[in-house]
Amino acid sequence: MPLLAGLAGAAVTLIVSACSAAAPNGAVPAVAPPGLAQERFPKPQRPVASIISDQWAGEDSRERAGEAAKVMDLLGIRPGMTVADIGAGAGYYVGRLSKRVGPGGRVIAQEVDRRTIDRLGRRVSRERLDNVSLVLGEPHDPRLPPRSVSLALMVHMYHEIEQPFGLLANLVPAMQPNGRVAILDVDGPVLAHGTPHALLSCELAAVGYREVAWHWIEGRSIYLAVFEPAAEPPAPERIVPCGVR
Repeated sequence: MPLLAGLAGAAVTLIVSACSAAAPNGAVPAVAPPGLAQERFPKPQRPVASIISDQWAGEDSRERAGEAAKVMDLLGIRPGMTVADIGAGAGYYVGRLSKRVGPGGRVIAQEVDRRTIDRLGRRVSRERLDNVSLVLGEPHDPRLPPRSVSLALMVHMYHEIEQPFGLLANLVPAMQPNGRVAILDVDGPVLAHGTPHALLSCELAAVGYREVAWHWIEGRSIYLAVFEPAAEPPAPERIVPCGVR
């Protein structure tokens, strides 16, 4: 059965409406229909880093380094776009993305922990980010509204994903035509909270993603990798984990 089958037009309309209704207070996260079950996907042949904080580093230090502005410029984020911040954490990017896409755009802030998304919802309300919606997803399924996202951003969290093949496959239905997925991470060991470039490229290629850009953000340690998803990712049973090829 094709992975994108079963997304009825009525469901799309209802989900997008719910997503809009979630802003600005974020009290009721919007949820898309469930994707493919995690049990169908092979386990990654590498360790998974534990989640130790809802933010990578202090926002002041990141702002002084110009991290968000640099990333948004490299990705060409502009007014009117819909950007999903997957694993939004404390919301460092959420407010900055909100300003960049403007009132005609939308930011979907996604998390898998209800307490984290509740805190993020309070920040969204406090800062009056009216173009931000919240989504409570699952570790293997971002649960984003179908065909809603022009850019999906994952910042310093890929190494914490327990089921990357499921998440990447279930992300595809949410992407608009010509949509991109951008991953910011450290080019280092997974257990040191990084993802080596070769491992990242291999895992995304296993789900049909194609790397289209690579940028160094900080020296030769932090990178921004950009991918285009496959129109139709392979069936879960056909995915071969990296490290056993």
